[in-house]
Amino acid sequence: MINRRTFLTTSAAFGATIAAFPRDLLKANAADTVITILHTNDTHSQIDPLPANDVNAGKGGVARRATLVKRIRKENPNTLLVDAGDVLQGTPYFNFYKGEVEYKAMSAIGYDVGTLGNHEFDNGVEKLADALKFANFDIVSSNYDVKGTVLEQRVKRYVVKTVGGIKIGLFGLGVSPVGLITPDNFKGVTYIDPVVAAREVVKKLRDEERCALIVGMSHLGYYEDGKRGDSMVAAQVDGIDFIASGHTHTFMKEPVFQTQPCGNKTMIFQVGKSGIHLGRVDFTFRAGKVASFKAQLLDLRSV
Repeated sequence: MINRRTFLTTSAAFGATIAAFPRDLLKANAADTVITILHTNDTHSQIDPLPANDVNAGKGGVARRATLVKRIRKENPNTLLVDAGDVLQGTPYFNFYKGEVEYKAMSAIGYDVGTLGNHEFDNGVEKLADALKFANFDIVSSNYDVKGTVLEQRVKRYVVKTVGGIKIGLFGLGVSPVGLITPDNFKGVTYIDPVVAAREVVKKLRDEERCALIVGMSHLGYYEDGKRGDSMVAAQVDGIDFIASGHTHTFMKEPVFQTQPCGNKTMIFQVGKSGIHLGRVDFTFRAGKVASFKAQLLDLRSV
């Protein structure tokens, strides 16, 4: 968990770095372990770079993302790649192939964990289950109860990954379906208040699974008023180290920090939409605890 002292001594090192990863970060104390979390959100079926008529023309594309992820993993094998939802909907790839192309592409890039956005349900629960057959990575959602549906065997409440000897707990939160998802397309799935769900799953990850790092993939959205979405959850739930944010298509140049009830800090970072950027957060562990951390916004144009 990121405590106040760690936050104050390391937050100054944060900045939006539109550049390649600095190799000297890995030249830490020999006893240190650097865990890298790469994250995307709201890629919206954008397989190719954005077209010429788009304000972000030429940016993004899964081929560039794959190249960058491969490069980072070569530099630091202790890397996880996660997604905060809305993988689907936005280009003809989804209209014609119903999610097959998107999930095959993510599998080829090497995603480890993803959560569900509201657009994952655009063709209904059964069609989503069909699409997820092409995803060879974990899908988590802690506040969408899928018991009794065709998603039950595919969507987990959380997963635990051991990377570089560090246990990392990963969970997902989805936005309320009201006004966003056609009721028939959400049929059988029960929405749970995200604060209630997060408290339960984080406690389990901390106390029972004994995780040293807790990462949430949230499709609740980031709002500057701090009273909704990711900030609301972080302000009411102890123990979340990092929220990879999604839903609001917010182009953050650097992460923000929300104070938990206990006084510790939760980092929140969202990287816009359409796969234009890749987010990167590096946690340096010393004696099993977070000693320092650094965040970067990576631009795929230069890849």
